[in-house]
Amino acid sequence: MEARLRALMLKALDGDGGAYRTLLEELRRYLRPYFLRRLTPGLAANSDDLVQDTLMAIHTRRLTYDRTQPLTAWVHAIARYKLIDHFRRSKVRATVPLEDDAALFARDEAGDASARMDVEAVLATLPARPAELIRQTRLEGASIAEAAARTGMSESAVKVSIHRGLRSLADRFGGRSDE
Repeated sequence: MEARLRALMLKALDGDGGAYRTLLEELRRYLRPYFLRRLTPGLAANSDDLVQDTLMAIHTRRLTYDRTQPLTAWVHAIARYKLIDHFRRSKVRATVPLEDDAALFARDEAGDASARMDVEAVLATLPARPAELIRQTRLEGASIAEAAARTGMSESAVKVSIHRGLRSLADRFGGRSDE
């Protein structure tokens, strides 16, 4: 996903209008589940507004995108700040993790070349099952139940596999692990 989106963004930055339209449509499909997972059911109707706000922010700030960095981390940061702004405006008290899973893939503290790997390259370091479950739930926006149904695993087994995969990535690539 990262490689495809990044290629579209680079083409868009070089003036390809068709690639830009495709990029925005792909991002819309990525952002909607991101916001739905983080909003309470009573606020879920606001997800479309948040998607639009995020796409507008991406549009207005697209020239600030660093071509050498992962696109999904940049988009995630914008979406996260839009969500926080939404909670502030609506005076909703909710916790938004300071360090979400996507930050794992975007760390560049020591200028390590491995920290600049795109998401697919990082996921390729994991066994196939946790990599696919992380891809489905964290990148494609599938719920735990959907991932369980697709793989024939129990929801608990899916959660454990995702947790172990993320922990393995955190250990390997310098992410923080609290447990």
